[in-house]
Amino acid sequence: MKRFQDKVVLVTGGRSGIGQACSQAFAAEGAQVITEQRGKDEIFDSIQADFADPNAPETVIQTVMTRHGRLDVLVNNAGLMREGTVQETSVDDWADTLQVNLTAPFLCIKHAIAHLIASKGNIVNIGSIEGLGSNPRHPAYCASKAGLHGLTRAVAVDHGSDGVRCNAVAPGWIDTDLNIDFIESLGSPEEFRRKIGTLHPVGRTGQPKEVASLVTWLASPEAGFVTGQVWTVDGGRMSKLSLP
Repeated sequence: MKRFQDKVVLVTGGRSGIGQACSQAFAAEGAQVITEQRGKDEIFDSIQADFADPNAPETVIQTVMTRHGRLDVLVNNAGLMREGTVQETSVDDWADTLQVNLTAPFLCIKHAIAHLIASKGNIVNIGSIEGLGSNPRHPAYCASKAGLHGLTRAVAVDHGSDGVRCNAVAPGWIDTDLNIDFIESLGSPEEFRRKIGTLHPVGRTGQPKEVASLVTWLASPEAGFVTGQVWTVDGGRMSKLSLP
């Protein structure tokens, strides 16, 4: 039997990138997958919502329950990145980033937790290595992802006795469509690929399906004694010191 046969899985931001890879991986394991994003998903059952709206998470969870009557796995993947130093970041940009990257996952969990307790379900939050370190000009993004890692631990502690596990995955550079388009926009994309590859002990950047493989494992019974953890998926980048 497939690991997620007859299970209902919600993936926010599930139409592209890491979210799409997670959706495909869960579906391949037998899950009924629902994705959330601002537009329509042509592949999976989907809910159109904008997490900039603080009321959207409750509506999304209610819609899942109306359509399917249960929720077994919540993957908080939807995210937003705006660049700028502290001096350059407006209060609105700061607030928008924290709303989508941290407050929306909190609200999704808040409104889903009773249903996850009923199903003895799982939460997997998609954090970032920027919740552990920082690239230049990302104060709001880094703060939001560090907060999401902290929320992961808090939920695991509070709801482990209810049978709900909560973990986070912290990806490094992953070849999503957004990152690929960025590389192709540069004057020397092949040179950039070579340089960024040298940051990683494995000699390359990651693929969305490699993150999805860990997400599905964390949500499966095979990881039944794993909770409150932040799992780094970065090809060894955070372990590699720069040359003097």
